[in-house]
Amino acid sequence: MQLDLRKTGASPDYWYPLALSKRIRPGKTLGVTFAGEPIVLVRTGSGTLFALEDRCAHRQVPLREGVVHGDAIQCCYHGWKFDASGRCVNIPYVGKHEKISRGVRSYPCREAYGLVFIYPGDMAKLATAEFPQIPAHADPHYKTRYLDSKVACHYSFLHENLMDMNHQFLHRRIMSSIKTTFLDLREGENYVEVDYTFSRQGKQPYGEKFILGKRSKPTTDKPRDLMTVRTQYPYQILKFWNAGSEHPALDLWITYVPLDGRQSTNHTLGLISIRRPAALPVLLELFWPVIVYFTNGIFREDRWVVEMEQRAFDAQGADWNQEIFPVILRVRDLLRRKGVPITPLN
Repeated sequence: MQLDLRKTGASPDYWYPLALSKRIRPGKTLGVTFAGEPIVLVRTGSGTLFALEDRCAHRQVPLREGVVHGDAIQCCYHGWKFDASGRCVNIPYVGKHEKISRGVRSYPCREAYGLVFIYPGDMAKLATAEFPQIPAHADPHYKTRYLDSKVACHYSFLHENLMDMNHQFLHRRIMSSIKTTFLDLREGENYVEVDYTFSRQGKQPYGEKFILGKRSKPTTDKPRDLMTVRTQYPYQILKFWNAGSEHPALDLWITYVPLDGRQSTNHTLGLISIRRPAALPVLLELFWPVIVYFTNGIFREDRWVVEMEQRAFDAQGADWNQEIFPVILRVRDLLRRKGVPITPLN
């Protein structure tokens, strides 16, 4: 019997972004979660960042409510102090000759691309866990905005949403009428990748024009626009090339971090990078508010529809979807194969 994808958990054996770097100021903490497990991100006064289980070993009080003291976090209740490794290094009212209690779990932690990543998985697999590559972030030819929102659905609905560009009908009020053409499908052990091209049957919206440039009508003697979407487990990447261009006009990297134990909500974090016009790069700065407004509208509609999918699943108690598109069937296979069982709550 095939596993129900909506009851399959995200594998913890990968690096996951849990917050924007700017949200954690020096000397402060930030409470986050991964698949129901509470985690505290701690930035010391000197700027060093570390991540611990968000429970004091003493009375299970959240460490996020504590005080950053030097290179350690001190619980708000009795002042027990834990270092970056999770070891309890001091109990104020216990003599040095007394045995110090066990510590708390620590998580490998890295900052990159303006995001804080942690590795919540099996430490034996850490050395082979590939860290994501997002080269557009450091490329001065691109301007980047961050995606940072909570979405009330299982992460698989969002993987399917981005991979299946046949859903452009959903965005008809923002994008006008677009015809999607499927070109090719490729897959491997850790990925599924699809190519599309598009033709417009209505007026091009200003937001799209500022991102991708003016779209010309396709002809038989000209190269076509190309969109490639890739689920590189557990991340997704979308690139859009204007017809004949060498560099993508749009470069998106995104992932969906499960929040609760059922994994029916997720924290969507990503970067969307727009290439600056070669002739007049400053134009992108001028029209950036329009681009933000336009992309927010697209994401708002996507969020609306995937949250309706989750509510239908909750009401039915199982996945009743009748999927026929080969791309999504392959993506579902990948997510099942790489995922892990969700442990039922007691």
